[in-house]
Amino acid sequence: MSEFKLHHHVSELMNLLGVRSTDTVGAEVYTEMLQKNTTPYITTQVSAHQAKRKIAESSTTPIEFLAKYDELKGKKILELRSTGAEGKTVEVKLGTMRNFHTILKSFQRVSKKGLVIGGGVCVIAYVYPKLKRQNQVAVVSAATMDADKKYAWSPLPTREDMLKSLETEEYDVLVIGGGATGTGVALDATSRGLKTAMVEKYDFSSGTSSRSTKLIHGGVRYLQKAVFNLDLEQYRMVKEALTERANLIEIAPHLAYPFPIMLPIYKYWQIPYFWAGIKMYDFVAGKQKLKSSYYLSKKKALEKFPMLKKEALKGALVYYDGQHDDARMNIAIAISTARMGGSVANYIEVLELHKSKDENGKEVVSGARVKDRITDKEFNIKAKCIINATGPYTDHIRLMGNKDDQKICQPSQGVHIVLPDYYSPEDMGLLDPDTSDGRVIFFLPWQKVTLAGTTDVACEVTDKPSPSENEIQFILSEVRNYLHQDVDVRRGDVLSAWCGIRPLVMDPNKSDTQSIARNHIIEISENNLITIAGGKWTTYRHMAEETVDKAIDVCNLKTTSGCRTKGLMLDGAHGWSPTLFIRLVQDFGLENEVAKHLASTYGDKAFKVAKLATLTGKRWPVSGKRLHEEFPYLEAEVRYAVREYACRAVDILARRTRLAFCNVHAAEEALPRIIEIMTEELKWSKSRQQAEMEHAKQFLRREMGLDLGAGTSSVPINFTKDEINMYVKRFKSLDYENKGFITVNDLRRYFKKIGERVTEDQLHDILNEVDLNKNAQVDIGEFLQLLSSLKSHKNNPVYGIKSSVYKMKSLLSDSDHD
Repeated sequence: MSEFKLHHHVSELMNLLGVRSTDTVGAEVYTEMLQKNTTPYITTQVSAHQAKRKIAESSTTPIEFLAKYDELKGKKILELRSTGAEGKTVEVKLGTMRNFHTILKSFQRVSKKGLVIGGGVCVIAYVYPKLKRQNQVAVVSAATMDADKKYAWSPLPTREDMLKSLETEEYDVLVIGGGATGTGVALDATSRGLKTAMVEKYDFSSGTSSRSTKLIHGGVRYLQKAVFNLDLEQYRMVKEALTERANLIEIAPHLAYPFPIMLPIYKYWQIPYFWAGIKMYDFVAGKQKLKSSYYLSKKKALEKFPMLKKEALKGALVYYDGQHDDARMNIAIAISTARMGGSVANYIEVLELHKSKDENGKEVVSGARVKDRITDKEFNIKAKCIINATGPYTDHIRLMGNKDDQKICQPSQGVHIVLPDYYSPEDMGLLDPDTSDGRVIFFLPWQKVTLAGTTDVACEVTDKPSPSENEIQFILSEVRNYLHQDVDVRRGDVLSAWCGIRPLVMDPNKSDTQSIARNHIIEISENNLITIAGGKWTTYRHMAEETVDKAIDVCNLKTTSGCRTKGLMLDGAHGWSPTLFIRLVQDFGLENEVAKHLASTYGDKAFKVAKLATLTGKRWPVSGKRLHEEFPYLEAEVRYAVREYACRAVDILARRTRLAFCNVHAAEEALPRIIEIMTEELKWSKSRQQAEMEHAKQFLRREMGLDLGAGTSSVPINFTKDEINMYVKRFKSLDYENKGFITVNDLRRYFKKIGERVTEDQLHDILNEVDLNKNAQVDIGEFLQLLSSLKSHKNNPVYGIKSSVYKMKSLLSDSDHD
C-alpha cells in the first residue's frame, strides 16, 4: 500500500470526481463548504489503478494523493482523502469508468480555459444529467451519507423497547395508522429529525395496503379523463404518480420493478386511439419513463400471451408500469423508520385522544390513550402533534377528536382473486379497459400465481372485509371474455380471494362536500388533529411529505433538515444487486428459487435470513427447509419475522410471507408448523397456541375465501346402510387410481368404457354440477349428496338437475361396470 496526500479545493474535487447532491441537505452542505473554502474528506469507489493515473493526468499542478488498496467483494477500493478544517467527510460513489473518464475530460476542458473557480458549477451542471441518465449511484452529503449508512445496518430495537419508549417519552409526532400512508409519514418525520412514534391497531399493512392490485402506476384511465375533460387536476395527479413510481422503484429495487402490461385490441379504430393514449402516458412520464411502449401485431401478441382470445384480435399495445410486493414494501418502510430512530409498534389500538391548552389557551390534541392488544395493557402516549393516517378508519379517529365533525370517508370494497400461474405468461400482464360495469380489470402474474381484479362495491368499514361469491364470479366472467376458448376458466381454480376497502373521501376543504376527492386530502381540525386521507399506494411518499410539511407549520415543530425521503433507500436496498441471489446459493447452499425469493424480498438482509436456515439433511439443497413444498418460503423466515415484530400467526401467513394471498389451502397446511416455530421464539403456552390456530383459520375462512364455493346448500342423505355401501363401492369403481375423488378424466374413461358418446362440454358440465366445492374434484360426500338429490328429484339451487346430471344418472343407477 502506497500513500500520497491529496490537497485540493472542494470545488475542484467535486468537478474532478463528479460529486453531486441528490437532496436539499447535500446541496446546503456543499454550498457551505464552498463558501468557507473548506476541503472535506472524499472517498470514491472506483478502480484504484485507473483513478491514480487519471487524477495525476488531469491536474495542472503536482497532486499528491492517498491510494489505499483493499479487497471488498473482489473489487479494489480507492479512498481519496483531504484533511479539512472542520474534519467533515464526504463519500462519493461512482459507477463505470466510462462516466469517470467523461468527468475528467470535462474538467480538463474547463481548467484549460482558466475557469477553475467557476468550473465547479459548470461541470456539475454538465455532468449531472449524464450521470442521471446512466443511473449513477446517488451521491449525498457527509451528514446524509453517514446517517444513511448508520440506519441501514443499525440493529432493530425490540418491540418491548419500543413500548417502553412510547410509555415514558414525549414525541414531536404521533402517527396513528401503520399502512402505507402512516408508515410513510413516520419515516418522513423521523428522517427530518422529529421524535416520531407510530402505532397500528393490528399488524403493519394488515388492511388495505396489503390488498392492492400490486401495481405502482400513474393511472392510464386518469390520464384519459384528464385529456378528454381538460382536467388539470387529473393531469397533475398522473404526473405526480409517475414521478413517485420512478422514485419507489429506485429506493426499493429489490421489491419494485418495471412491468409490461398488454392492452389487447379487437377493433381497428382502437389502434390509433389507444396508441395515442399510451404514448401520451410515456410523454407525461418524461425522464421518469420506465420503458417505451410499443405495438404488437396479432401474431406477436399471441406469442407473448398465448392464452389470449384470438378471434377478432387485431393487435395489442404494451406499456410499462411498476409492480411490487405491497405488504413487504409497507413493512420495509416501517423497519426503515425503526432503524432511523422512530418508535413503531403494531397491535397498539388508540382508545381516545388527549387534549390540553396550548400557550394561547387553545384546546389542542396532545396525546392518546392506547391499548396493547397482545397484553391488554393500557398506557398514555404524549405528543405535540397527532397525525391521523388510518385509511378506512379516518372518521373513527376524527370523531375521537371532535364528535361533531362530519364524516368524510366513503368506503368501497374491491375484490381480487388468485388463479394458477398457467393462466398468464410469467412476464406479461393484461388490462381489460372496459368491463361490463365500466371499470378496468387487471390480469397479472405475481409471486408465481395469476392475480385478477378488481371490483368496486360500496361497503361499510369492518375489521374483517370478506370477498363474496358474486364478486368472484364477476371477475371470472370478465376473465373469460379475454382468454382463448381452450382455457377453461373454472371456479375450482381460484386459489385465494381477498377484499380490500378503498378509503375514498370527500374533501372537507371544498364547498361541494358531496364530491369524492380524486387525490389525497389533508384536513386540519380545530384542535390541530391532522388527517391525511385518500390517495393511493404509488403516491404515499409525496402524501407523507405534504402531511409532515403541514404538521411542522401547524404545530410549530423544529426539524434538523428538510424532506429527505426522495431518494432515501428503504431497508434492504443499500447492498442489493440483481445477482445477489447467486451469493446466497453459493454461500448457503440454497435452492435457486429460494435464493431469488429471499433476495427479492429482503434485499441485502437476505443473508440474515439465510443464516437462520436449518440444514435439510440432503445433498442438495444443503440448507433451507420450506414451510410448504410448493412455495419458496422458508421456516427461517418465521424466526426472522418475529425479529421484525410479527406477533401472531396471521402476520406470517398474510404479510411476512404471502402464502394466504397466493394459495389459501397451502396456508392452512403450513399453519401448524408456523405456530410451532413461533412458539419456540415467543414461548407461547398451549392455550395461546390453540387461540392462534383458531384465529388464523377464521382469518383464512372469512378474509381469504377458504370457505367460499364450498356448497352452502346441501341435500340430506337418506340412505340405508346397504345403499351407502353400494354407492361407496360404485364411487370406488369410478375412482380408478384410488385417489379419493373423481375427476373429469375418470368420467371420460367411464363413458368410453360403456360406449356412450359424451362431448367435452358435457363432461365438464357434469363435473361442475356435482362439484359442490368447485375444486374440479368430486369426493364421496358430494357423490352421495348428488345421489340423494336424484333419488328425491329435488330441483335445488346447487345442482339444478340439468340434463347433464341426468346424463350421469345412468352412471349412478346402472350396475357396476368393473
